[in-house]
Amino acid sequence: MVEIPKSFYLVSNETPFPPVNLSLKEPNGLIAVGGELSPERLIDAYSKGIFPWYSDGDPILWYSPEPRMVITPNSLHVANSLKKIIRSNKFEIRYDCNFEAVINECKNIKRINQKGTWIDSNMVDAYTELHNKGFAHSVETYENGKLVGGLYGVAIGKVFFGESMFSITSNASKVALVYLLQELDYQLIDCQIESPHLKSFGAYNVSRHSFALLLKELL
Repeated sequence: MVEIPKSFYLVSNETPFPPVNLSLKEPNGLIAVGGELSPERLIDAYSKGIFPWYSDGDPILWYSPEPRMVITPNSLHVANSLKKIIRSNKFEIRYDCNFEAVINECKNIKRINQKGTWIDSNMVDAYTELHNKGFAHSVETYENGKLVGGLYGVAIGKVFFGESMFSITSNASKVALVYLLQELDYQLIDCQIESPHLKSFGAYNVSRHSFALLLKELL
């Protein structure tokens, strides 16, 4: 059983996050427990390189993992087959036209080797409020006018903190990711934890310390 330091518990809305260098090694990056998903708390968390990640029914758990996976416009690799799909104009990309639909699709879509999702109704409400305040955004992929893929995340300064993506049609979320990196004015995309799928696009790991320095430069 993991022993959680008392200082990790966010006993009130004013309780600050502990310094991220105190994050646990197991589970990787756990730094705080509890609190709320208010816009103020979420913006403070992302600014410090912290994000919420928990299962439905659990207390809110906050993480700052080591290492951190990121991707930049310069590191992006697009396979020739995907370039061909993008050039075909099969998909239409829109930005911030239907945020609620995107986050709900991410919440409800069935994923291979996963029993459920970490996105509960409280997270949907919290990130929708962030969207209404101008901090959370969606990139949406449409085919024949129908939403078939996309992604959402939190944007502060020149950093886009990716949260989740979905595809109903093959390659739909990939096209949204390429659009995010090539067409929008972000210098760093936070991918949170290592993923072979994102690694194939040019995502790479940095240390927690290096990630914190990037945030200081770009936020």
